[in-house]
Amino acid sequence: MPKLSDYLVQFVADQGVKHVFLVTGGGAMHLNESLSRCKAIEPVCNSHEQASAICAEAYAKATNSLGVAMVTTGPGGTNAVTGVAGAWLDSTPVLFISGQVKRPDRMFDAEGKPLGMRQLGVQEVDIVSIVRPITKYAVTVLDPYSIRYHMEKAVYLARTGRPGPVWIDVPLDVQAFPLDDLSALKGFDPAEDASGDASAEADLVEQVRQAIAALNKSERPLLFAGNGIRLARAEKEFHELRKLLNIPIAATWCAADLVPSDEPLYVGRPGSVAARGANFALQNCDFLLAMGVRLDFAITGYAPDKLAREAHKVVVDIDAAELAKLHPHIEQPVQADARAFLTELLRQREAIHPRDRSAWDARCADWKTRYPVVTEEHRNPDSQVSIYHLAEIIGTETDAADQLVSGSSGAGIEIFLLACPTRTGQRIYHTAGLGSMGFGLPMSIAVCLAADGRQTICVDGDGGFQFNIQELETVARLNLPIKFFVLNNDGYASIRASQKNYFGQESIGCDASTGLTVPDLAKIASAYGIKSARIADQKNLRRDVRAVLDTPGPVLCDVHVIPDETRAPRLSSTQKPDGTFVSRPLEDLWPFLDREEFLSNMIVTPLQD
Repeated sequence: MPKLSDYLVQFVADQGVKHVFLVTGGGAMHLNESLSRCKAIEPVCNSHEQASAICAEAYAKATNSLGVAMVTTGPGGTNAVTGVAGAWLDSTPVLFISGQVKRPDRMFDAEGKPLGMRQLGVQEVDIVSIVRPITKYAVTVLDPYSIRYHMEKAVYLARTGRPGPVWIDVPLDVQAFPLDDLSALKGFDPAEDASGDASAEADLVEQVRQAIAALNKSERPLLFAGNGIRLARAEKEFHELRKLLNIPIAATWCAADLVPSDEPLYVGRPGSVAARGANFALQNCDFLLAMGVRLDFAITGYAPDKLAREAHKVVVDIDAAELAKLHPHIEQPVQADARAFLTELLRQREAIHPRDRSAWDARCADWKTRYPVVTEEHRNPDSQVSIYHLAEIIGTETDAADQLVSGSSGAGIEIFLLACPTRTGQRIYHTAGLGSMGFGLPMSIAVCLAADGRQTICVDGDGGFQFNIQELETVARLNLPIKFFVLNNDGYASIRASQKNYFGQESIGCDASTGLTVPDLAKIASAYGIKSARIADQKNLRRDVRAVLDTPGPVLCDVHVIPDETRAPRLSSTQKPDGTFVSRPLEDLWPFLDREEFLSNMIVTPLQD
């Protein structure tokens, strides 16, 4: 007779999920046993639950579908919370399934009220209460015959509207419950969902009409693409629109791979750390169409009121709260799914009036070429490796089918993602909202598996790489063709820079001289049976990178980079006597241009210092 755990695993398989990431444990004993017998799913055994959770999130990003992680009770659940937070902030549909102590052992009474104790069952933790604020749905399944309802509801919510993670907690005795009559399982009716997505799009025809009218009047339009386009599975419609409009285009870091860098009208990725040309185009446009772009502080420069300040701004987002935070600084907020908006816009294409905007196109192209991110100074061979130069070479030496992963915050994102060119068909992954160290290695595993074992290139900092270094065992066991380029800058360079910028020379816990050491990466690789390489300078950097890429199987490459390489162009802030910080306008990036040159780039009225 099938157990509830068998039904649950089969339900996951029926969603088209081919890999489930897990760390085995007694609290999920029946789930693990059922998973091991399921022929449709390949279980991927990680060494740590945080890695399992990150893998599930990355798998969902790579497949643009559902990711699944299974963990045991207590610490199994709490270890996964970082991955849950990453999925929540990056709007990634992930199903987390946890084991739990038996129902009689829970610290709750029959009505579900807490008994007032901290723990009753062995390793018991109320994981649902912990993850509820960062999930779209979280529940402990107490009635075995409600399992279908909870699973269907969880998966529906994970994928519907603004995607996100969900959590199903299953006590051990519920996992083992015999389900002799599957017809008795009650299902979930999507009509119960009162989120109102459909009503929010009721006026979409008129919203699109207004947007087209504003576009037709504009002389300096800009299309701004965000990851919401991919989450809506609207890549085809987006590419059709950008060819139709034929106007300059920018992209967020999460959507960097939606537009190739060599696209003539592509200006780059605007924000607090950005190419000057991208910010000049954003700030000087007179019409902005932003789709699936969260417009967070990293993009707006902590000043949404000054973003594209003389433009008619049309911002399309499925989340009403994301639009509300921008009030009253956008002229036309549109709460809609990106695909629905794009479909309606393409339907009304006859209303779009072609006009000569060649002067604006040329201006954007000039900004892009006149202010490149990677300069000859970065390419100077007489130094340790510049991350800018490394990013440029990796971006041009990899194949279009290769998968790129940027580890976390710091140089792995702020320099590598800024400087790495994107190619048609190539994907780039990173953790955007959370920016946590430790994402790079497990993310690479999931991305590689989702891409059917295609070569994956991970660029990570030497500090962040340590956080989930145990997953090298997973890489070695599965013999995944992942090339790790670890940026060896003696620890936490971004923390070192922040401490120096704000507090002078006083620092702690960021490098060998202040209490933090990083082990020899070649010895680490050897311990896991993985090939290693070392790049000490950039005299033959392209050749050295090519050699790593051409080596079969996994490789860990220790890249000795400039320890405190300047991150620029970037937004600069000053601290006032009262402790508050004030940022320069988004178009005025550090290192500051000569004032005459800066003003020559401004079409809109410059802000007064």
